Amino acid sequence: MTTRFHSSLGRARRMLLLALAPVLVNGCTELTEIPKDALTPDNAFKTEEEILAGVASVYAGLRGMMWGYYNLSEITTDELVVPTRGSDWYDNGRWLEIHRQAWAPNSGSALDDMNGTWNDLFVGVARSNLMISVMEQSTSAQRDVVIAELRTLRAWFYYMLQDMFGGVPLVTTTEVQQRPRATRAEIFSFIESELNETRTVLPDAWPAGQYGRMTAGAANAILASLYLNAGVFARDNGVSATSYNSCSTVPGACQNAIDAANRVINSGDYAMAANWSDNFSTTNESSPENIFVLAHTSQPGLGMSIQMRGLHYNQLVPSPWNGFATLAETYRSFNPADQRRNVFLIGQQFSYNTGAAVQDRNGAPLIFTDTNPNIESAWEAEGARLMKFPPLPGAPAGDAHPNDFTFFRLAEMYLIRA
Repeated sequence: MTTRFHSSLGRARRMLLLALAPVLVNGCTELTEIPKDALTPDNAFKTEEEILAGVASVYAGLRGMMWGYYNLSEITTDELVVPTRGSDWYDNGRWLEIHRQAWAPNSGSALDDMNGTWNDLFVGVARSNLMISVMEQSTSAQRDVVIAELRTLRAWFYYMLQDMFGGVPLVTTTEVQQRPRATRAEIFSFIESELNETRTVLPDAWPAGQYGRMTAGAANAILASLYLNAGVFARDNGVSATSYNSCSTVPGACQNAIDAANRVINSGDYAMAANWSDNFSTTNESSPENIFVLAHTSQPGLGMSIQMRGLHYNQLVPSPWNGFATLAETYRSFNPADQRRNVFLIGQQFSYNTGAAVQDRNGAPLIFTDTNPNIESAWEAEGARLMKFPPLPGAPAGDAHPNDFTFFRLAEMYLIRA
């Protein structure tokens, strides 16, 4: 199996905390002595291993996106709903609020999910800024490439911030101060400028064992998506809430999206997978379509947990959470002959560990229906379950499924170009 880039995450987290330690101490006391074990640009991040560990701490920030950002992106649409199942999944109404888009400034989903996502994304920006500052003082031969990598990561955090929140504060230094809200157009221009610079510096690929790091292809893929969505992302006014906002409403954006997608397609670095479902399997790190992924491994805390959200309690060991389901309209919109319909679980269900037919908690056969008649009071088997990423039987924990989460793959570049 490919060695994952997050193997140094533990050391990276310690490095970042230690690097911040003297700043925190000086802010609270009159002490001027720097602890001997503190890591600073003067005494650390000199070797390739130290730099890799520091950069890995920034990538670690992407893991938070698999909860708040993913949930807000999907449950607000007609793809997913989280019904209240008896005493399960009510949580002060936050899941129903998200699905109905009925949140308020002090509601459960706003205080928890939205604030949490905001904080997670800005932690990613802060870590990026810290490591950029460190690398700007470095004499490493990797200096320019690693700075480009970190700037691309920061641009991706800002892509997600403006996607979720519109105009946000633009922070590019480690200085702690209040920042004004930038306009959405200003954030768009920042991301665009950063990626157009870094894509010419980043490598087409990294050495074996460093799978998952930012490449020129990743920068171009983000650019292609950015331009495709310019009808919203680049505008502070005139965005329609009821109709499609085409990239054609922003001069040059559609052609720029085509050009960025073509740079990926024509690079020769990627190819279509022989079987489309291979892109989501427990061994999908081998897919030739992967452009930008969040690498996972079968270790507690370092894997995927999306599978656990939809599977029934009795379908897997350790026990899943039986929450997320798909709307009937979405499931039925797929032609029965369309292979993609197979990513939904419907009908009699089976154990992923033993293959045996599964029962519900009352001992009746567990049969998933495609309907959710009342999402405020749902039965445990109601709703088709989206299982695009299949679980790994025998995974040691619920968050230890090794499927990589694909932010961008080659098929999307063809769709963007089309």
